[in-house]
Amino acid sequence: MSDVTKEEPPKQEVAQASAGSEGRVNTKAFGVVTIAIFSSRILGLVREMVLAALFAGEHRKWLDCFNQAFRTPNLLRDLFAEGALSTAFVTTFSKKMKSEGDESAWQLARKMLTLAAVFMSIVSVFGILLAPFIIRLLSPGWVTETPEKIEYTVHLAQIMYPFILLVSLAALVMAMLNAKRVFGIPALSSTFFNIGSMVVGGVVGWWIDPTFGRDALIGFAVGTLAGGLLQLLVQLPSLRKVGFKFRPDFGWRDSGVSKVLSLMWPAVLSGSAVQINVMLSSIFASCLVVKDGPVTWLGQAFRLVQLPLGLFGVAVATVTVPAMSRLATEGITPAFKHMLGRALKLVFLMTLPAAVGLAILGEPIIALIFQRGRYTAEDTHMAAIALQSYSWGLVFFSSIKVIQPAFYAIDRRFVPLVMSLIAVVVSATMNTITVFWLKLGHEYLALSTSVSAFVNFSLLFYAMRQIAGGLDTRGLAVNLGKLLIAVICMGAVCWLGNKTLLDHFTEKALVLRVLYLGVTIGGAAVVYFGMNALLKNEEVAEFGAILRRKLGRK
Repeated sequence: MSDVTKEEPPKQEVAQASAGSEGRVNTKAFGVVTIAIFSSRILGLVREMVLAALFAGEHRKWLDCFNQAFRTPNLLRDLFAEGALSTAFVTTFSKKMKSEGDESAWQLARKMLTLAAVFMSIVSVFGILLAPFIIRLLSPGWVTETPEKIEYTVHLAQIMYPFILLVSLAALVMAMLNAKRVFGIPALSSTFFNIGSMVVGGVVGWWIDPTFGRDALIGFAVGTLAGGLLQLLVQLPSLRKVGFKFRPDFGWRDSGVSKVLSLMWPAVLSGSAVQINVMLSSIFASCLVVKDGPVTWLGQAFRLVQLPLGLFGVAVATVTVPAMSRLATEGITPAFKHMLGRALKLVFLMTLPAAVGLAILGEPIIALIFQRGRYTAEDTHMAAIALQSYSWGLVFFSSIKVIQPAFYAIDRRFVPLVMSLIAVVVSATMNTITVFWLKLGHEYLALSTSVSAFVNFSLLFYAMRQIAGGLDTRGLAVNLGKLLIAVICMGAVCWLGNKTLLDHFTEKALVLRVLYLGVTIGGAAVVYFGMNALLKNEEVAEFGAILRRKLGRK
């Protein structure tokens, strides 16, 4: 079936594709998840602000150690909390719940929780024992030139490895609640991770070293464990409310468990492409001429990119993956294709302006967030140029979060695996050329991650188009054309604000910095959504109608 002559989905199927159990449009669930994730990402930024203010500048080498120590646990968090385990489980759990009922689905959940607890405990123990080898593998440039950083990074990593167990269990609980259409508390749970890690980290760090020297970072490593535990515990009351009662179940020779694992292992590889590429950037960063700072600058830049990525890419995926899984039980229907196209349009709508805004306004944004305490103007500039490079990949990072689970829903799990391996090869090749041949800076490592994400998404979209017998490519292209017109106008506002209101930004008082940056971003947003309204973008019109209904109720 060609894209042009694509059959329109019946109205009833479309309604089911984009509706919850009550028949309402999924925008309500999307809004709940977006708000919850927004609070989490903001607190994540606050956590980064605290660490930067306390340990940047002359202590940036030790902050590099903390970030590198957290690299492996955080990679696994990204894979499980927002990746392979939750995607594979929610796909199987949703189908089982629909076809066999709740009790059968709960039995699968008990088996998976027991299996995850045992397996991740073993992984944590091996992580602690093998930390010296793992850290040397992740930081080859430090081994001979800064061995003291290797030793301290190993110590911090050994403290944080049990985080993998806690976050894996939290991810399974989150997936169960999402499948039962409970979105708010699971999305909010990572907010409690940030609160726990900051509060416990600050208190223990101060107790170890009241001047917040190097060893105070041990407190924040302990805080990471406390935050992971809190992220799990805060979801348990909601799980009990939907009818789940846990008891250990070692019956792992189960078709449902086998299905989850068969979906998960290729998803671990395919879903980890972006995270692996970010890790590759940090590995190559240890080999740069500048040894102290690049790992932290890259981490801070990607943290800012994760704000819109979590708000829009992860939020849209959280709401649509369970629905796509239910629709996929009937095959690749017009409703399934409609939902996928609608989700991509929503991601494009929200991430294109975020990408352009971060690229143009990156330096004042980073200065406002991080430049205080021991964080210097040099740190701001170095993080900003990395942010500009990462921002060009934001649309593709987010779109991958939506399109990749669609392959798992239709049992084509090896397609994203192959595409992700290609993307990793592209990133590794570009990084090698950047560091060892061209001798360029850390910002080009970030750029290689963005380029590989573009390659990954392009291949996934082409493959889905072939498998599904055509997608609404024309509709997506028209939508993208309207968005590009709007985002160019918005970018002009950002550029003008950067040259006028935001000129000599760090010399201004804090109140004026907040005001001028807020006016610039607000003006750009008004222009962007105003242009979309003039161009009659359907997604903007739908959001406007929903907002008017909400206000009308109040």
